[in-house]
Amino acid sequence: MKARLFSLLTRLLARSWRIHLDGALPTAPCIVVMWHGEMLPVLATFGPLHSIVLVSPSQDGRILQQLLRDWGHTIVEGSSSRGGKEALEQLVALAPENIILITPDGPRGPAHRAKPGAVIAAQRSGVPIVHVRMRATGVYTFARSWDRFQLPLPFARITLHMSPPVVLDPHVSQQETEAEIRRMDERLHTLGAITC
Repeated sequence: MKARLFSLLTRLLARSWRIHLDGALPTAPCIVVMWHGEMLPVLATFGPLHSIVLVSPSQDGRILQQLLRDWGHTIVEGSSSRGGKEALEQLVALAPENIILITPDGPRGPAHRAKPGAVIAAQRSGVPIVHVRMRATGVYTFARSWDRFQLPLPFARITLHMSPPVVLDPHVSQQETEAEIRRMDERLHTLGAITC
């Protein structure tokens, strides 16, 4: 009941948002990364593309799943602390034919610090990474949440800044993989000239 109510209210709210894209929505398989606290407008925008979303197997994650399905997404459950290896294997298998959405700082943070999963999935599957940042006028920030979650208010003007696809070399050392994770982190921090 709680998940259905959350989904209904969020979808009604999202219909009022005025979303502008700075960059192009991907049309080919890729892995899309965004910060956890900025996810809602990204998830709403990518719903018509029938993307696949990595969701934490937590209570909050299961409430979110109803909304994601109503928006047209497919769910893969897993996180860095629970079911991560199995989820990564699923994403690698699905990525060559799908758009995958991942919050690399989720599900528990630290906020705005990328974990390895998205980079490893991109390297193993051979698909590029697209970075997305959200900026909104008229947004409520949950200051006490670990990710400072941002909820755009009714009729908020939202800009989604989207990078061109970034192709990763699959044949690299562990050291280079770690460097690529740092580069992904830096791209997300600087995309759209948003100060975190």
